Amino acid sequence: MQRRNFLGQSAGIAALAMLTPWRATATTSARTIIIGGGFGGATCARYLRLLDPGLAVTLIESDAAFVTCPFSNLVLAGMRTVDEITHTYARLRASAITVIHDTATAIDADNRRVALASGKQLDYDRLIVAPGIALKFDAVPGYDTAAAELMPHAWKAGAQTLLLRRQLEAMNDGGVVVIAAPANPFRCPPGPYERASLIAHYLKQHKPRSKILILDTKDKFSKQSLFQQGWNALYPGMIEWVAGSAGGLVERVEAASRTLVTESGFTEHRADVVNFIPPQEAGQIAQQAELTDASGWCPVNQLSFESLRIPGIHVLGDAAIAGAMPKSGFSANSQAKVCAAAIVAALRGDPIPEASYANTCYSLVGPDYGISVSAVYALTDSAIAAVKGAGGLSPSDADPAFRAREAAYARGWYSSITADTWG
Repeated sequence: MQRRNFLGQSAGIAALAMLTPWRATATTSARTIIIGGGFGGATCARYLRLLDPGLAVTLIESDAAFVTCPFSNLVLAGMRTVDEITHTYARLRASAITVIHDTATAIDADNRRVALASGKQLDYDRLIVAPGIALKFDAVPGYDTAAAELMPHAWKAGAQTLLLRRQLEAMNDGGVVVIAAPANPFRCPPGPYERASLIAHYLKQHKPRSKILILDTKDKFSKQSLFQQGWNALYPGMIEWVAGSAGGLVERVEAASRTLVTESGFTEHRADVVNFIPPQEAGQIAQQAELTDASGWCPVNQLSFESLRIPGIHVLGDAAIAGAMPKSGFSANSQAKVCAAAIVAALRGDPIPEASYANTCYSLVGPDYGISVSAVYALTDSAIAAVKGAGGLSPSDADPAFRAREAAYARGWYSSITADTWG
């Protein structure tokens, strides 16, 4: 637990220790541009400035503030407001980072230039692309952007989160909530199951005769035994999980009637509220720039996160193929620091330093019931792999006091990593 707690609550301190080969001195005035202001992009911007104050760092982000997917499930449960998971870019600006609220529409890699929706064009020496995910609305027949207004995905936090919350509030006691979970890889592997847990917490308080059905594309999921143990303890009989091979694979949807069809059209599930989480791929600008491969994600040199398809462009966070690391906010934050160190080294003509990566994932099964998994990663044979014995999983035999501490650690982790990302 000591290692896991340290990772969860001291992300910034650990990263600074990792980056100690450099002093914060200005050695270059190179122009670096970051596309995307989430956990990956904003962290990279901050650490580029910390490592080399001479760099001209520009962050391009469409939205004036960032609403985090981590802790958005707490909004669904009424445990936090959207404002409490919304972060502005004011402190990045105070660190002499230029923040432009615009949309990157094209990348000219030959001329090292980024085009913006406003018509502006920006030149760069190094480009970092951290666009997060794009939802594959055409992957399941019947589910598209219009259907998402009836069966919200809520996998990009903000308006969709509030829509799903309103639907839960409007549902009658005794209603059925269906959560459809996608195949791997996708953003935040434990997220659908934490969501089921915290929706169950809300329903237990306000609509106790209601049920939750999870239709899963997969036959197993992250922290499965810990989640199911928590469901049995806190919400007995309320949550049912159906594996893909047992009929959980959704083959089409009928949004108007909130119906999901599985098992080659033989089984229909009608629900009062449907949270349909579609398959995912790298964000749109990464696809347009041809940074993706056939998988829909971006292959990178996992030491520097430089694209294997276009030199001079780095891709990190959810969009990147990062070995054994999951697509999570903590992973993106960790990768951003490694990427920043690699860029500064390259600009100085120094060797790229040996990298260390980390991820800690806390999930809340209830307000005072937390579970977690953590890992430390290293680069082996050109791929990021977990370091054996350098991680941990919450014990299955923990008592209520232990689960409550982990819930407190989860809240501390969120405060720590958001401060480390946005300042």
